Parts: sequence; C-alpha cells; structure tokens
Amino acid sequence: MFVIIGAALVLVGVIGGFLIEGGPIQVLLQPTEFMIIGGAAIGSLLIMSPFAVLKKVMSQTLGILKGDPYGKEQYINLLKTMFDLFNVAKRDGLIAVEPHVMEPHKSAIFSKNAFLLNQHHALDFFCDTMKLLLGGGVPPYDVEALLDADMDSHHSEEGSAPMLVQKIGDALPGLGIVAAVLGIVITMQAISGPPEEIGEKVAVALVGTFLGILLSYGFVQPLSTHIELLQASEARYFECIKAGIVAYAKGNAPIIVVEFARRVIYSNVRPSFTEVEEAVRGTRAAQ
Repeated sequence: MFVIIGAALVLVGVIGGFLIEGGPIQVLLQPTEFMIIGGAAIGSLLIMSPFAVLKKVMSQTLGILKGDPYGKEQYINLLKTMFDLFNVAKRDGLIAVEPHVMEPHKSAIFSKNAFLLNQHHALDFFCDTMKLLLGGGVPPYDVEALLDADMDSHHSEEGSAPMLVQKIGDALPGLGIVAAVLGIVITMQAISGPPEEIGEKVAVALVGTFLGILLSYGFVQPLSTHIELLQASEARYFECIKAGIVAYAKGNAPIIVVEFARRVIYSNVRPSFTEVEEAVRGTRAAQ
C-alpha cells in the first residue's frame, strides 16, 4: 500500500508542480520517449541477466506489493515451533524429532506453523540442520559456521535481483540523455523551420532527459532499496532460526533457546518476553 502511495506522491509532486508553474501537460506525453527509454532499459536488463536471475527480479519486484511478511505473529509462531521441537528432544531424546524434521509437512509440530511450511528456504535451513544434529558429533561452533555459510550463500544469490534493479536505475539518466540526443538530431534537421517548431522539438528532446532522471530517482532506485530491505527482513528470520539451533546445540533448555532466538529479532516486530511466555505456556498446557 505504501509503495503505491509513494509512487502517487512522486507523480503528484512532480507533475503537479509542473502544472502549477503553468507547464502544458501535453508536452510530457511523449510515447516515443517512453519507447526509447523503456525499450533500452528492458533490453539492457535482458542482456545483463541470466534467465534464473531475471525471474528473481520479476518475483521480488512484484513481491514489494505484498509488503513485509515477517511480522510479530510469524516470529511468535516460529518461537513456539522451536520450543515444541526442542522440548520433544529434551523429553524423549533427540531421535524423537526425526519424524518431524524428515517430513515436516506431516509433522504435528510444523503443521501448526503454516507460514514456515510455505517458506521452503527457511524450512530446509531449519530441518536440514536438525538432521545433521541427529547424527551427533558436530560441535556447536561447527554448527554455527555451517549455518553462516548457508545464509551467506542464500542471501548472496537473492541479492543479485536488487543489484540488477539498481544498475538499471543508474542507467536510466544516461538512457534519457540518449533520447534527448536523438531529439536534438531531429531538431537540427529542422533548424531552418519556424521558431515554434524548433522550440517544440527541443521540448520533446528535453522530456527524454526528464523521464530518465524521474524514473531513476523517483521509482527504480527506491524500488531497489525496498527489495534490499525486504531481504534484510528475511535474513533476520534466518538469524532467529540460527540463534535457536546454536543455543540448543550448546545444551540450553528449550525456554532458554527460545530467548536466545527472540533477542535477535528486530525491535519493531520482536515479541515481548511476556508474549512468548504466554505462547509457550499455551503449548505446555496443550501437552
């Protein structure tokens, strides 16, 4: 919602200011300038992007309309899932969690957390590490190093999308200049014409520069930043899982494990100690 509001404010601010100054709106409506700049930008993206990365660009760009999915409720459910799983391991032995991590979609514990089940990267991150712990003999510092390597790989892969969007944003002012230069070429061919005709052609050429700069700084570069912030939010969800697993691998009790995990959550979505305690108390009562 705020993305749409922000885009609307950019247009209202720029176009509205132009109109208030007495500018004719029809001068800005230049389909050929849009075609030159838009076509060159899309073509550049296709040149620089392997198909797999291009799909990520499209997916993550559309994903900003959904907002940040990692809210307080999702973190509470994650902490409850970790508490349930590690409580089973403490009560019945680590081997008792094997059915849950081998087939999480059939697990009575994971089935309570539909959000986690739909985050296949995070689910694999959690379950694959627990499978490793089932084998035993892995010291906590190696578990932590393994999780760090996994996160670095995943977020490096995902980070290619905003990088490409940023590059397109950086290129747009230059592509606007290309459109403007083409307009000037056309203007020079009509240099012997009446001043009104020459002035109109120069105005059309300058619209190309205007569009390139506006699209870059008003839309595409903010879009890239938004994607990066959403990825940072996803990374924090992984950090929460990592903190819990490492705390468990060091031999902490389930309630302490949950507290280690809670402390790494960003403050704006971090559940309070009381909220987590009440959620865990409900889990204990159900058992």
